[in-house]
Amino acid sequence: MSDEAPHLLTEETEDGVLIATLNRPDKLNALSRETMDLLTDAVIHFRDTDALKVMLIRATGRYFCSGADLTGGNQKRISPTGNTPRGIRENHRLNLNNMQQLWDEMEHIEKPFVVAHHAMCVGGGLELSLSCDFRLAAKGAGYAFPEGLFGVLPASSGVSRLTRICGPHWARWLIMANKPASADMAFTMGLVHQVYEDETFEAEVMDFCRHLAKQNGEQMGAAKVAIELCAEVGRDSARHIERMANSALMLNPDYLEGVKRYMAKFSKE
Repeated sequence: MSDEAPHLLTEETEDGVLIATLNRPDKLNALSRETMDLLTDAVIHFRDTDALKVMLIRATGRYFCSGADLTGGNQKRISPTGNTPRGIRENHRLNLNNMQQLWDEMEHIEKPFVVAHHAMCVGGGLELSLSCDFRLAAKGAGYAFPEGLFGVLPASSGVSRLTRICGPHWARWLIMANKPASADMAFTMGLVHQVYEDETFEAEVMDFCRHLAKQNGEQMGAAKVAIELCAEVGRDSARHIERMANSALMLNPDYLEGVKRYMAKFSKE
């Protein structure tokens, strides 16, 4: 039996935050099969546990994540025609230790995912991060897609999500030009939501997660779905989506009580 520490550690806070920590610092937190299996279990637990409001993904060591583990020999070929273009496409969709399916599930779950980059985040680690709702960076973080060094694309939703989030202008920089980005540059791109000083990063991240955990769960879920849909459709259809979402939220007792409290505050002034 191996004495190696678990590749992913999890803990739950009293505030309703599930913290998942990538824990292979000696391997630069490369995403092994064990990491992906444990992360999948954590995501499902988060999805199915009402008391958990926010999932935070973070890491230890000098890298947030160096991408998929290409040295562990734990990738199995799914398609019997793997050496053909069609087989390679199928393996991208079904293999890579469940990456595409898990990133999609994280995007679809109606609770917020936060990822905290304390250091360099590349390849599959960046693809993981693009599926999260909020990306927070320390000043010392950095970003890159090294797949271009091998003459291929980041095809576990790297191209599609990066282009959607940052636009083709910056997707060309990271993917075509194969150039890295600092944390401040990533903020300019719209890749990360906020950049914090290294010294206060962990505390700032937890403050943000606790803030999210206090928000109304029904509103958060509806907002996540509505925002994704509105990004896909025209302006008129987007108006219908927001009205449809609000028609359910405005019948929620939490909304009605919230309006009463809000109005009462003004009546006292």
